[in-house]
Amino acid sequence: MKNKKLPRLKPVAVLCMMLALPLGTSLAHAADMTPEEIAAVKGDGIDNSVKPGQDFNKYANGGWEKNAKIPDSKSGVGLFDMLAEESDDAVARIIQKTLQAEPGTAARKIADYYQAYLNTAAIDQRGLDPIQPRLDAIAALNDKAALATYLGRNLRADVDPINATSVFTENLFGLWVSQGFHHHAKYQAYLLQGGLGLPDREYYLANSADMVKLRANYQDYIATVLKMANVPNAEIAAKRVFDLELKIAKGHASREDTSDMQKVDNTWRKVDFNKKAPGLDWNAYFAASGLDKQTEFLIWHPTALKASASLVSSISLDTWKDYLRFHSINQRASVLPTVFFKEKFKFYSALSGTSVPEAREKYAINATNNALGEEVGKLYVAENFSPEAKESIRSMVTNLLAALSDRIQNNTWLAASTKKEALQKIKNTYVGVGYPEKWRDYSGLEVKANDAYGNAERASAFEYQRALAKFGQPIDDTEWCMNPQLVNAVNMPLQNAIDFPAAYLQSPNFDLNASIATNYGALGATIGHEISHSFDNTGAMFDAKGELRNWWTKADLARFNASAKALVAQFDQYRPFPDLAVKGQQTLGENIADLVGLMASYDAYHAAMKQKGQEPTEATDKEFFMAYAKSFRSKVRDEVLRTIVITNEHAPEQYRVQTVRNLDAWYKAFDVKPGEALYLEPKARVKVW
Repeated sequence: MKNKKLPRLKPVAVLCMMLALPLGTSLAHAADMTPEEIAAVKGDGIDNSVKPGQDFNKYANGGWEKNAKIPDSKSGVGLFDMLAEESDDAVARIIQKTLQAEPGTAARKIADYYQAYLNTAAIDQRGLDPIQPRLDAIAALNDKAALATYLGRNLRADVDPINATSVFTENLFGLWVSQGFHHHAKYQAYLLQGGLGLPDREYYLANSADMVKLRANYQDYIATVLKMANVPNAEIAAKRVFDLELKIAKGHASREDTSDMQKVDNTWRKVDFNKKAPGLDWNAYFAASGLDKQTEFLIWHPTALKASASLVSSISLDTWKDYLRFHSINQRASVLPTVFFKEKFKFYSALSGTSVPEAREKYAINATNNALGEEVGKLYVAENFSPEAKESIRSMVTNLLAALSDRIQNNTWLAASTKKEALQKIKNTYVGVGYPEKWRDYSGLEVKANDAYGNAERASAFEYQRALAKFGQPIDDTEWCMNPQLVNAVNMPLQNAIDFPAAYLQSPNFDLNASIATNYGALGATIGHEISHSFDNTGAMFDAKGELRNWWTKADLARFNASAKALVAQFDQYRPFPDLAVKGQQTLGENIADLVGLMASYDAYHAAMKQKGQEPTEATDKEFFMAYAKSFRSKVRDEVLRTIVITNEHAPEQYRVQTVRNLDAWYKAFDVKPGEALYLEPKARVKVW
């Protein structure tokens, strides 16, 4: 939900996909950080010239921020980036060991995938030969029925609107297979909007000078790609391709509507598609996609589906063929001749502010993680996650669940029936710590030692077939959607499950030798954040089984919505640029999770200290809040900051730190007075739960 899976991350995953960067990290990935830089990120970094009540982020992190430098290949640096760097370093060491593995072993498959991706000389030597069969198939399309078949054959399971808040795909539509909204006992097919090359509809529709310039540069980039692919009249073709994408974008749903469970809950029968969304030969599409045996689909973006289907009919076949040529190359630029990747980076780096790409090894690690994630993860946890750490974190999870249960039990305005449902939901929550109980089987994925393009295609098709294979099978509520080596965490409402990958459970987020206050301020707040997503504006719509059902009384829901509205207003006031403000409604789910998670973690840290026979003090409270603020330590380029504000469900980190202004204990710990910028009157401090 709402990317609650990214509690501390810099949320630019779309850009990462576009540039084939690590999805679990970000374009701010801090490769090659020196020991001194890592120590600086972990250090105090306080700016004593700023009062905590004026700007708590500047107070806690301003000293570090003044001295932090963003390398040319990065769009930012920070604590999360340091964790991502350490995870990548660990994976790099693991991959080096696999290079000695015997042929036919799982370890050898990892090595072959990595080495093939790394071998740019072989990739350059082959030119466009690997992708030529696809380009030939596009050229051979002779009518709209053939186009529908092609589109269906290339549908992929490349979106996840709830667990990863991933709604970007260059394919016309994206598929997600998960538990049904209303039928938890069976897997359902979800179809989402897609088809764009820019991150979001706003990039096509906004009229600012920067966006107008960006669109012109994008059209030039399309022309460059088509010209390199020997497409005649590339400039004219590029104009047609861009105009088609503009039409697709106009039909797209907004980010706010994409996160509204009432608006995305649209079940269509397969037999009704031709009537509800005319223009696309749906029978041909479903037959080619392998979805022809499914009788019902949940359509996440019905308006977009209808608009795009209509465009299949109204736009010329030649335009569609040029569109498919461009996107086929754009999606695989990293495993095509280097010139294609260079051109792609030159354009998309404008969205991140970077001037040079990462080392090829970084891209190779990312690609290997994406293709063989749990195979790599199995080796990662063996070396990087101790049983002692797992046991200690499980204890923290238990305390956080108890703290939130107590908050609900002691709530004075919830009806007894609503409390009962909420408490049952907490009781039923599955929590995964470090790694999944069952590992995925990659034996069916063919990897060739010198076929980077083919490996990428086969990995994508393998994942798609894995998704299709779920239909008719028993539901697995313990399945993970993230790799253990990913610096992340996730709440999965349809499974009523929460997972914490091992790479996130590292110092300074968690340290066996750190104080209780520090661990709860950092990791505890994340655990609380993820649990609280079960009760944010999205999660609160799902019951203990993971089904979409209203279990609230009318009065309780009204009270909840009133608190949510106050939080929206609070975040609407934050303005990182004179012409751009944070979108309180778009970021509401994450802001609720931050607030409730922090409150629950504060309660849990007090309880944990008392369990150890210790009494919390004002000093330990300060330690708790400082650990929370430092967990968001970050410095990003303006280009990325704009992208976050426009497209993401998270508010920028500096504003998430200011969540503390809603907790009474923070005022006491830092002696915050009326008249200071962050001061809120007690009645104005938002309390959701």
